[in-house]
Amino acid sequence: MIAPAPLQKLRETFVNTLPLYIQIADGLLEKIDAGELAPGVRLPPERELSQMFGVNRMTLRRSLQRLELQGLLDRRQGAGTYVAAPKIERQADQLVSFSRGMQKRGYLPGAKLLHFERKVAEASIAREFGLPLGAEVYYFQRIRFLNEEPVMLEKFWMPVARFPDFEQFDLVNRFIFDIVEVEYGLTVTRARQSLEAVVATDYEAEKLNIRVGAPLMLERRLTFDERDTPIEFGIDLYRGDRFRFVTEKAPMEP
Repeated sequence: MIAPAPLQKLRETFVNTLPLYIQIADGLLEKIDAGELAPGVRLPPERELSQMFGVNRMTLRRSLQRLELQGLLDRRQGAGTYVAAPKIERQADQLVSFSRGMQKRGYLPGAKLLHFERKVAEASIAREFGLPLGAEVYYFQRIRFLNEEPVMLEKFWMPVARFPDFEQFDLVNRFIFDIVEVEYGLTVTRARQSLEAVVATDYEAEKLNIRVGAPLMLERRLTFDERDTPIEFGIDLYRGDRFRFVTEKAPMEP
């Protein structure tokens, strides 16, 4: 296989101050970000890349694994290594329906309900809603899909007292916030969100079709209505190889 043109002179850019595997990974990253290595391009075999960069295959594999963990390369068993599809940008500073946001980007969203129950709220969940101990909540767990690919595992809770008989509605094909607004007359106005990096457990890896230990972005969200009353608490796990979270620049903190 002939190496893609952007790789031919990459070795000339290496310096001595960083480990070679990091220099190779950073060089490939620059080519991907610049669009010189387009999504779907197949990289040459490891042996050829090793010779091209003047390193052993162990060093090369460390470089490729580094980029694979970032979701930039797709290493397919028996088929080679490919430049991965670009990550989907998710606005971290805006309250946007997952389905609506993805539809606007041209994706076909979908959902599968894994679990639904009505139960007594744990102390931590009751505290989020300001509920007394013993109050009941609905607990949901769903997989979210884009173009039939599982990309996010979501768990969320809602107070039963605010949303009686919620189970009668279509929890797969309807937007949850639409149900809240249309059926209960409440307006979703804001949310308090936090983000943190985690890795996939056995369960999450199985549901999202990724390997155990793969990077995930965990988003915690407490959503409020027009009276500033919390109506939904959610924990969403996004695949790190498919999403990038962005935010608009804010003024520097004084």
